[in-house]
Amino acid sequence: MFPVLQYHVKLFAISDLHLSFGTNKPMDLFGDHWTNYEQRIRDDWNARVGADDVVIVAGDISWAMRMEDTAADFAYIKALAGTKIIVRGNHDYWWKSISKIREVFAPDTYALQNDAVKIGNIVFAGTRGWHVPERRETPDAEDTKIYNREVIRFELALKDAKTKMSDGDKLVAILHYPPFNAMQDPSPFTELCEKYGVAVCVYGHLHGKTGRMVTLVEKNGVKYYLTSCDILKHTLAEIEI
Repeated sequence: MFPVLQYHVKLFAISDLHLSFGTNKPMDLFGDHWTNYEQRIRDDWNARVGADDVVIVAGDISWAMRMEDTAADFAYIKALAGTKIIVRGNHDYWWKSISKIREVFAPDTYALQNDAVKIGNIVFAGTRGWHVPERRETPDAEDTKIYNREVIRFELALKDAKTKMSDGDKLVAILHYPPFNAMQDPSPFTELCEKYGVAVCVYGHLHGKTGRMVTLVEKNGVKYYLTSCDILKHTLAEIEI
């Protein structure tokens, strides 16, 4: 059971930290723009985030394969300012037991898995999500199975959020995968955002320099924020709701 914290908050987000303090997978292998990125994130985060503020970390937190290899990466997260909300990314292989994760991260970091937490007047609903097919793409049977399962999990999170909401509260959805394809076509994820009155949907997963790297898209009353840390130049996105 998550506690209900009552205070006015500023909201920030980032994703795809790919921390590797306990493993040998430095991100600068993917380009010079990753050099010393952990320090850049930490400096920006602690300069902007107050004790009562909230930061979403939308998946791909650590390269570790097992929980026992995450200690240094988790210590980095815990030392950062504010309250943190995390969801699982596709590379978070260490993410097994949600009860164990919540125990390790308590008391100022909330791990969401198909459920929701209320902080101040904002309710956060989170799950991993899955790849939304492109227009001419035909997923195989296994991919379709996972996709459909993740849609169900997303709705479970949103339903849980609704049980926690009061008049005037705002609903923020958190996914790791983008909720739409490269053409920003409607998907079951965007349809659920609209059905449940989501104000903001935060996601990550994307990297690179293509035209898809738009950090804010507004569709049918929902704001969609892309928060991959390299796209944000290793700074936090401030979320407006």
